[in-house]
Amino acid sequence: MYLYPLLVVIAASSFGIVSTIIKLAMRSGFSVSEAVTSQFFIGFCIAVCISLVTNRSNFSFKGVKILLFAGMLTGLTNILYGHSLNFLPASLAVVLLFQFTWIGMLISCITRRQFPSRIECISLIILVAGTIPAAGIIDVDLSQIPFQGWLWGLAAALCYSLFLYVNGKTTASMTTSNRLVLVSFFAFMTTAAFQSPEIIWNGTLFNEGLWIYGLALGLFGMIIPVFLFTIAVPKVGLGMSSILSAVELPIAVMVSVILLSETVTTLQIAGIVTIVIGISLPTLLDKDGLLKNVKAKYRKSDKVAKGSSI
Repeated sequence: MYLYPLLVVIAASSFGIVSTIIKLAMRSGFSVSEAVTSQFFIGFCIAVCISLVTNRSNFSFKGVKILLFAGMLTGLTNILYGHSLNFLPASLAVVLLFQFTWIGMLISCITRRQFPSRIECISLIILVAGTIPAAGIIDVDLSQIPFQGWLWGLAAALCYSLFLYVNGKTTASMTTSNRLVLVSFFAFMTTAAFQSPEIIWNGTLFNEGLWIYGLALGLFGMIIPVFLFTIAVPKVGLGMSSILSAVELPIAVMVSVILLSETVTTLQIAGIVTIVIGISLPTLLDKDGLLKNVKAKYRKSDKVAKGSSI
């Protein structure tokens, strides 16, 4: 009952570390575009190595269309979020990205054709209430924010929500390592089309030390979250996964305080505590519903596995 929600939390926490690593790369003289490109290139290389070591079956391309969209959405989320930072303060960009919580719930309601539970609605309200103070947006002057900044930020949130939805789709006859290779490949190709692919051959990646940040970004921003989301989202469900993924913001704030020596206010701490409460509520108060959902997903996956084996 708690294992799969925990995997979602770990995956989202890995995403929360990415922004701090990118800031460290920028302090070393690299651009955001270079850091993001290194993230997906090295992430793809790691995925290939994992597949070669762990996968003893033939490489399958069944369900490749789903993984194409999952990879493209992963790359687009980073690209759009980077564009939003050109127009928005970092705190406001984070708040807009975290609109994926209610967008994901909306997508879940549409696809399942049912309304969210009362506990999920209460949890979303608490999350929204905690996100604004946690991101330190209280003192930001919103009157000077250009309209395109809002659009880029919300588009990133939409892509992230769709990534969670698409990545949660099961693909018969394909191992998790195969999925990881294809998702990371399509994510890298999407990123390379809009970012800085020249770092691979001009010496920036390996000769100037960018690979160190790329390795960390590839692990925490690609391999760990995609791998764990692939396992856990089908069991937990998109709506619950969107709520649990809100842990990304508290992790991002805490890691920036530790590694970047950034200051955190009492108001931000209160916001973080509020988010943690909002994340915990559905799991703690709806144990029977969560257990029922996990069992139903198990039965469905077992049927798919038996059908594919036949």
